[in-house]
Amino acid sequence: MSEIADMQARDFPIVDAHQHFWEPERNYHPWLNDEPMIPFRYGDYTAIRSRFLPPDYMAATGGWKVAKTVYVETEWDHRDPLGETRYIHKVAAEFGVPNAVVAQAWLDSENARDLIVAQAAFPLVRSVRHKPRAAASAALAQRGARGSMDDPRWRDGFAHLAPNHLMFDLQTPWWHLDAAADLAGDFPSTTIVLNHAGLPSDRSVPGLAAWRSAMEHLARAPNVMLKISGIGLADRPWRAEDNIPVVRDAISIFGAERCMFASNFPVDSLIGDFNTIFSGFAQATASMPWEVQRGLFHDNACRVYQL
Repeated sequence: MSEIADMQARDFPIVDAHQHFWEPERNYHPWLNDEPMIPFRYGDYTAIRSRFLPPDYMAATGGWKVAKTVYVETEWDHRDPLGETRYIHKVAAEFGVPNAVVAQAWLDSENARDLIVAQAAFPLVRSVRHKPRAAASAALAQRGARGSMDDPRWRDGFAHLAPNHLMFDLQTPWWHLDAAADLAGDFPSTTIVLNHAGLPSDRSVPGLAAWRSAMEHLARAPNVMLKISGIGLADRPWRAEDNIPVVRDAISIFGAERCMFASNFPVDSLIGDFNTIFSGFAQATASMPWEVQRGLFHDNACRVYQL
């Protein structure tokens, strides 16, 4: 990467639109605490099964000027979603970050409405996340499964977001983006933020073509925004040559004004350090106008998450 691009990136006040903090020795996260570990898209995640708090994050970000962050729920104990929100507000009061919160809410639970109302009452909560049921591969994808975006009960919970002025952060692989497009069309008043660029893990020519087609279909919905994050590959470190084409395609499909860069730390520390990942983002966008770059690194996240 050129020194000019590196300098430009480090002059930006960064808003990291997707990151996590946790203390699994104090708070129960099944995937971080239990044995055996779950199958994970980056493989062995032993290295992140320990405390990660704002001082650890700031050490990881190095010379990058991180001004604000957006905390995303961490699959905390599903029996106590409000406990996570109370916890992260205490973290924010102590350290000054995060500055917005994507809270946990199980949309198909019996108390979905009450939970959404309670989450919306916290001052930092802007959005909720509930990962809908997903197939392991495109070949296995089906519409209408229980717990999916087609599930009437799941949608009944989703319907309570807009009246409570909340967005929805969606994490699902690209082979379910047809359902996401229908969801966006049926709930045009709810902003949906697609996490991790639709998880383009298959980098074969047909795999990327199918991902692009699914993303183009979803991008027709004006109420969908995009986080470009979490795009590493399980079998190798984060490399610019692997990921810059994905970054540029994502921006081209959604338009720069609807995209945000994010670290997904500490999860993505499994495949790259913060400088490697954000330098890759900077390299991918170095030829774009200054105001476009600032939007991707800062302004768009401020607008979407009301920072």
